[in-house]
Amino acid sequence: MRIAFVVAIAGGIIVAAVVAMYASQLPTQDYSLSVDALKDEQSIFTNARVVLSNTGRMPLTNVMVNYGGNSTEFVGTMAPGHKTTVSPPEGTQLTFVTVTADHDIKIVQAYRAPIKLPGMIGS
Repeated sequence: MRIAFVVAIAGGIIVAAVVAMYASQLPTQDYSLSVDALKDEQSIFTNARVVLSNTGRMPLTNVMVNYGGNSTEFVGTMAPGHKTTVSPPEGTQLTFVTVTADHDIKIVQAYRAPIKLPGMIGS
């Protein structure tokens, strides 16, 4: 009897934890955008990319990426949960990127560099 009670309590705790983890991943805003600008400097070249993710419940429209100066790329519409990767054109100063979309979305993000570990390729 005591073992059944302990198993029931443990099962309830596990179910509650799984539900809490799932609920924390659901979008809470109608219009939300995540921007990750990455600049990986190698000895010969620099690899750069910008990852855009629609983290909202509604589609984002008129998504534009400005790499600085007159260098702009039109992404268009992004469905909820959609992720896309764009690359800045050659010769762009890789300091920051500005992403705009309808519904007053404007994100200015500095490029980040990946952590370099000894013995890893590119370190």
